[in-house]
Amino acid sequence: MDTLHIRNARYTTTAVILHWLVAVAIFVNVMLAWSANYLPDADIRPVIDTHKSIGITVLGLATLRLLWRLSHPQPEFDPLNARWERRLARVVHGLLYLLLFALPLSGWLHDSAWKDAATHPMSLYGLIPWPRIQAIATLGPEHKEELHTLFGNLHTWCGYVLYALVVLHVGGALKHQFFDRRPALRRMWL
Repeated sequence: MDTLHIRNARYTTTAVILHWLVAVAIFVNVMLAWSANYLPDADIRPVIDTHKSIGITVLGLATLRLLWRLSHPQPEFDPLNARWERRLARVVHGLLYLLLFALPLSGWLHDSAWKDAATHPMSLYGLIPWPRIQAIATLGPEHKEELHTLFGNLHTWCGYVLYALVVLHVGGALKHQFFDRRPALRRMWL
């Protein structure tokens, strides 16, 4: 494949739509999580319930995205990029995919270990009942409290790693677009 073709290669429309749906959902979820500490007590539960719903939605979208990616290879990286940049991009993309699963799953595990889960049923957007993970939800209170803390910490730390990776991902795309003057952003726009 010639260099010009690789430099102009784009992701499929489906990949682009899934990318931006996930990006927007994650952005909204981060804003919800950050805002919860500043809300009156009466408003916290609906915000957390929406955060959970969006997290499960991200898990579904990530599954679709991974299946699409496995059946539709991504365009080649621009060969004019330095070798270390292409390697870093592969690592960042791989870790982002990992976090698209780790964040919602750790949040779901965290919620399933919540001591008040039995009295607060979970539903997606208040419409669709959603189960807790029974292997966790049915444990005794002392084990659940330990796991609630463990999975909550894991969820938080995965969030911090996500922030760093998003900075690398967006920063790399902007560097290639504006400093290297290569059409990097075109690859992921409709």
